[in-house]
Amino acid sequence: MKLEVRIGKLTRQVEIQRTGPNQFAIGGKEESAQIDAIEVAPNTYSILINGRAFEAVVVPAPEGVRVRCRGQDFYATVLDPRSWRRERSAIFETEGQQRITAPMPGKVVRILVSAGQTVEADQGLVVVEAMKMQNEIKAPRAGAVDRIFIREGQAVAAGEALVTIS
Repeated sequence: MKLEVRIGKLTRQVEIQRTGPNQFAIGGKEESAQIDAIEVAPNTYSILINGRAFEAVVVPAPEGVRVRCRGQDFYATVLDPRSWRRERSAIFETEGQQRITAPMPGKVVRILVSAGQTVEADQGLVVVEAMKMQNEIKAPRAGAVDRIFIREGQAVAAGEALVTIS
């Protein structure tokens, strides 16, 4: 995937390829890197870049994200040339049934809703435990829970359907 990354006034074109779970190869005109990154706490990532370890806290900012690493703040934006397609099709995603899937493999530890229940945008639906961390999967929009595909204690794969909302 080719992206344009802006950090402060510096802009670079990079290509990112997933090489394994939490592993990426990043290449650009100036240099390339092998990266292993994992979220160790909400918004906190342990990152290994070409064998050098870093911890970064990434939080949303008005334009892009704020990254705190080694005591310094960096403001970054990532531009995806395909993003205009997503924005254009967003109006179609708000209508009809939407399937919520597991973002990572894990175990369902709690189901927070029931079929027929009305939910608000960003309301918790399911809690999936992955790598000893509990991740709350939230509703992307308001609607009613049509169907629940999983049960508590069940193992799920990344991309497996959890809930549908209409």
